[in-house]
Amino acid sequence: MSEYGPDIEEHNDYNEYESFAFHPYNVMMALVLFGLTTLFLSLSVAFIYSRVQSDLPPIKLPDIFIFNTLILLGSSYTMIRAKKAYKEDNTARYKQLLLVTIILSILFLIAQIFGWRALFQQDILINSGNSASYLYVISALHFGHVIFGIPFLGTFLWRAHKYMKEPVSVLVYFSDPAKLLRLRLLTIYWHFLDGLWIYLVLFFWINHLIR
Repeated sequence: MSEYGPDIEEHNDYNEYESFAFHPYNVMMALVLFGLTTLFLSLSVAFIYSRVQSDLPPIKLPDIFIFNTLILLGSSYTMIRAKKAYKEDNTARYKQLLLVTIILSILFLIAQIFGWRALFQQDILINSGNSASYLYVISALHFGHVIFGIPFLGTFLWRAHKYMKEPVSVLVYFSDPAKLLRLRLLTIYWHFLDGLWIYLVLFFWINHLIR
């Protein structure tokens, strides 16, 4: 083996994780996002069909749903910055941004509970009609997928605190292509949830305009 063997092998590993489109993690994420897209689109079509068939009145979303959108946009931004800090080997900034993303995600969940409470105050209950039922089911599904993502954020933050203490361990952590791939996929998942929420808010807002 030539002296350049290890370098070539390391370079090939990096390509596998960073560029290989059919890496199992990439395929798994693609399937998850495809499944979620199909699920929410199916619920959207079912909502429209049910409303047209039953001539249901529109539902106006409480203003706090807009506030929730801003929170999610903020969490997507901090995820982008966290990934950038990771690539720049900026340990302190990376951990800080992960923590802020977790806080914003929890804030979104709390605000969403207040969003449902605002619906209750408008006498829009889950058993008020098909429109209300779809709204609660769709928003609850999104709520659950945000909860699902938080432990992964927490795992990244915990590992960063555990392994990024000394210069050598920091170097090893930042040079691990598998961790970079997982961070990239988590960022994609978070952006997807952000885009999905914006779609849902716009969907119900447009339906409210159609009398």
